[in-house]
Amino acid sequence: MSNTNYSFFQNVETSFDKAAKFTKWDKGLLEQIKACNSIYSMRFPVRMDDGRIEVIEAYRVQHSQHKTPCKGGIRFSDEVNQDEVMALASLMTYKCAIVNVPFGGGKGGIKINPRNYSVYELEKITRRYTSELVKKNFIGPGIDVPAPDYGTGEREMAWIVDTYASLKPGEIDAAGCVTGKPVTQGGVRGRKEATGLGVFYGIREVCNMPAVMEKLGLSVGIAGKKVVVQGLGNVGYHSAKFFREGGAIVVAIAEYEGAVFNAEGINEEALFQHRKATGSILNFPGAINLAKTGDALELECDILVPAALENVINKDNVPKVKAKIIAEAANGPLTPDADEILTAKNVLIVPDMYLNAGGVTVSYFEWLKNLSHVRYGRMEKRFTENMNAHILGQMENLTGKKVTDSERNFILHGADEVDLVHSGLEESMISATREIMDIWHANPEIPDMRTAAYVNAINKVATSYAELGIFP
Repeated sequence: MSNTNYSFFQNVETSFDKAAKFTKWDKGLLEQIKACNSIYSMRFPVRMDDGRIEVIEAYRVQHSQHKTPCKGGIRFSDEVNQDEVMALASLMTYKCAIVNVPFGGGKGGIKINPRNYSVYELEKITRRYTSELVKKNFIGPGIDVPAPDYGTGEREMAWIVDTYASLKPGEIDAAGCVTGKPVTQGGVRGRKEATGLGVFYGIREVCNMPAVMEKLGLSVGIAGKKVVVQGLGNVGYHSAKFFREGGAIVVAIAEYEGAVFNAEGINEEALFQHRKATGSILNFPGAINLAKTGDALELECDILVPAALENVINKDNVPKVKAKIIAEAANGPLTPDADEILTAKNVLIVPDMYLNAGGVTVSYFEWLKNLSHVRYGRMEKRFTENMNAHILGQMENLTGKKVTDSERNFILHGADEVDLVHSGLEESMISATREIMDIWHANPEIPDMRTAAYVNAINKVATSYAELGIFP
């Protein structure tokens, strides 16, 4: 990416220092919160399909143990380095604090491009990485709980839990050593769409705040807002889906091969299928091709959702950004200088560290499910349905009127796992948005929403440390 002035970890520290000025905490305590507690850098050999041995470079960082376990994804990318993993781990600490998930921040990375390896090679690399973590006590349901990230998914998480369980025979909570697993392996329904849905819930709450919308010159609510999404991966796809279903118009979607634009709106599923069939999002029926993927970032729109990579909006392209709200679905999509320029132009930047916390929030629900050994809804679903049927029957008898079949189904429906997971996520995102906005409104000197989010995170982490009595 184009901004070479900052390392990613320095970007995070810059934002932290900016916010720390608005808190009352001791300088030494702030230094402790900022620091990465443990950094495990490893190299291990794996025999490839052709018989040669390759030495794999990998990392796991535990940023904070003010709450345990630590929590954070594992990414497979040839861009992985220690600085990036440290930055992502520290963002996880602040993210968990903001959405009131009781974890410390962690992150892992393996420096490979998964496209260059066979499935069998990827399995060997993942299992060996897991065994290295077990050796050093860097993984476990009460120690450090990884999850999927860029380049990983349910398959890799299944390999991790299987390796962990085989090395820890009889550990009854072994399934809780990792989240983002397939449902058959102890995963939770609703995890796949969680980050994109969380982005939607967060932005919807912001758009429902009259004072905020008035300042931006926008109408209240999501309906009719023009949205541009950069990225058609898991987060971008689901963000586009929920915005469209919520009444917004997704006018453009970008991927690395280019972007497509249609003022009437784009259906993300149709575009996904088109890409699957042709290998590209370009030449999508009814849409105009944009030559460069970056052109989508410069379109006229109300909400811009960068859902792909770091530093995509930087000092080179920031003067051309026209969005009124930037929803940071990816980690660190804006450089600090771009951040300041846009804030000065009265653009509302809804920060990554809380907006993309849907994944970790639902990971928390999965971890709780693994520790309780019972799926959500199993205990109360039928009871709720029977009770609702009884109440509805009584109401119909008393009034002599019948409700329609669709209304009947809606009223009688007892919550199953995915309903409860979505409901818990909605509650987490709405309350986090309100907490951040309250801090911002209470102190007019706080320059932007990101700083308010950091202030919120710092206060919660510092309170935890203070209450633990670590600092006499």
